Formats: sequence, structure tokens, C-alpha cells
Amino acid sequence: MSAIVKEIALITGANSGIGFEIAHQLLAKGTYHVLLGSRSTQKGSAALQELQSRNLSGVIELVHLDVQSDEHISEVATFITQKHGKLDILINNAAVAIPEGATERERLQTAFNVNATGPYLLTKALIPLLRKSTNPRIVNISSGAGSIGRRLFAESPMYRIQGVSYRTSKVAFNMITACLHVEFGLGIEQSDGEKIDGEEAKGKAMKVFCYDPGFTVSNLGPHNKKEFGARSAEETVVSIMEVIEGKRDEDVGKFIHNSGGYPW
Repeated sequence: MSAIVKEIALITGANSGIGFEIAHQLLAKGTYHVLLGSRSTQKGSAALQELQSRNLSGVIELVHLDVQSDEHISEVATFITQKHGKLDILINNAAVAIPEGATERERLQTAFNVNATGPYLLTKALIPLLRKSTNPRIVNISSGAGSIGRRLFAESPMYRIQGVSYRTSKVAFNMITACLHVEFGLGIEQSDGEKIDGEEAKGKAMKVFCYDPGFTVSNLGPHNKKEFGARSAEETVVSIMEVIEGKRDEDVGKFIHNSGGYPW
């Protein structure tokens, strides 16, 4: 007899790379209902079919979601509300590393829209659903390239990495994570701005994490390949699963990686 599905998890950008592997490892547990978010329905359907062919014990369904689209965000929130009535885990994984655009302004706008603005608006739209969970958690997949401290530290491997649009958008995403932690993770403010405290606040608190997966094989950029030293998505996601499953709850509200943390 298969395990009872207990938790609803939405993963953005889940048709490949880290997002796909998170979906795979959640399904293998058998206690998750995975919502596979994908900007492309074609790529999302292919990923869905691949995961279903593995006969894993969890449940999965495709969600058409482009975080750049307010319409998509609204439709996804409505869909989850009507079909599931709650959301236990939100994994903001979708990202773009080298935005296409004719001008620097356009590249910056795309990077911020995909890597920061979109995830923030999606999260805000899903806060009421996360509040329906008994153990809500938000895992924002960031990057060590978004650490200002590491950018200014000459001995850091992140020091010489170029790419202003990606780095600055991830800095913004990190601040968004910190704000979500203070506003919702500490249980001090409801989505309508009304203050709550005491036991009610404790019961509504969300665990918010900022996680750097490290250099991993993915479609994020041309160098995210094994031959350039990128580790497998399978290995990377083992550490992310520790966050999802509560094994690193002492690090809530921090900027962390597989074995420690970074300066903001």
C-alpha cells in the first residue's frame, strides 16, 4: 500500500535541472503531492511524463506558470485554492542567468522580473494558502553570487564572476527572502497588514529559507555542465531536501548552502 500523501508542494521552473530533481526526490518519498510549475507547457508536459514513467509513489500534476505573468500567478492561486485548499511548501526555483535583450536595461529588467519580482508576487498571492498549512515553508533558491559580502571579498570564488544583471537580481531576491521571514516567518503580520501576536502568531509562522544550491548541472547557463565542475542535480537536491523536511530549521531566516551559510 502506498504512503498517504500529506503535503502539497509547488515548485517553479521544475521542468529541468534542480527543480525537476526536487520534484523527483519529493515524489520518491511518497508523502507529497507535487505541483510541477513550468513556463513552457511543452517542456512541462515532457517532464511530467518522464516523472510519471518512473512509477514513483507520490502524486504529480502540471501547472502552467510563468512568474513574469500576473495572470498566471492569479490563475495558479485560484487553481490551488479550488482543488487543494492549501499549500504546504513553496519552492521558488525558476530563474534566468543570462537574460536576452538588446540593451542593458532590458537585460536587467528581465533578470529582476524572473529572479525577484515574479517570485515575490507569486509568494504574496500564495500566502493565504500557506496559512492553511500546519507547517508552511518557503524555500527560495538563490545563489552565492547574490552575496554582497562575497562580492567584496577578494579571496572569494565569487569575487571575479561577472554579470551585473544576475547578481543584482539575486541580491534583490535575498532581501525579499529576508522581508518574507520578518513579515511572515516571525508571525508578526498577516497578509492584510493586521498585526497578530501570542499563540495565534506562533501558529501562523512560516519557515522561510534562502538557499544557494551551488554550482550544479542545469540549463541556467552555458557553463553549468559536468565538464566545468558542476555537480549533479541529484547530489545538490539531497541537501535541499534536508531544508524541506525540517532538518535545518535552526537556519530559518538565513542565507545558507549545503554545509553552512553566507554573509548577506
